[in-house]
Amino acid sequence: MSSINFDVKPEITVILCTYNRAEYLNNCINSVIDQTFPDWELIVVDDGSQDHTFEIVNPYLQKFPNIRYLRHQNRKLGYAKNAGIQASFGNYITFIDSDDAYKPNHLVSRLEYMQANPEIDLIQGGFYSTEEIWVADYFQPGKTINLRECVLGPTFLGKRQVFFELKGFNNIPYGEDTDFWERAEKIFHTQKISEPQTYIYTRAETSITKSVLEKISSSS
Repeated sequence: MSSINFDVKPEITVILCTYNRAEYLNNCINSVIDQTFPDWELIVVDDGSQDHTFEIVNPYLQKFPNIRYLRHQNRKLGYAKNAGIQASFGNYITFIDSDDAYKPNHLVSRLEYMQANPEIDLIQGGFYSTEEIWVADYFQPGKTINLRECVLGPTFLGKRQVFFELKGFNNIPYGEDTDFWERAEKIFHTQKISEPQTYIYTRAETSITKSVLEKISSSS
């Protein structure tokens, strides 16, 4: 682990939205702490968890001044992401799901891409998974699609102004990431990347994606 810088204005803000995922949080948060790139802040947004989420997060808050914790009543993912965006200080904003993790070079690889391609405002993609995952198709309700063909919001990394000019995510039941990407494409330069695969994607048993898939399966 590299030494961590705490800046009033860090280079990258990482937003971790969570709801009743306490058992995954240590692995997730540790993967951010273990980044080779030191100039980041982490904002944990607790969407009204009823488990011991705060008890897991609190020791990190005591040790790392660049980790912050926000909590509100359960208002779903779009609202939680927007709360993190509003609280952010980074020049770039990115995300991590609470059941996922970063490889140690994740942030530096994304930042190097943005610096090498200054015309690009927002990127997504470059995730690793041990299984082929099928999710609800945003464009064809009732159908499923391979995750690698989708917009995967946790892999977003973009310039700060992208998120503020678009006024964040729409708080819709499903597909807020695709909705955001489509709005971004209209006025910003976006790019989907496939490498390096430094975002480790895991589908938790309680994930929104899985619950939607179960509804699709039961209705087909």
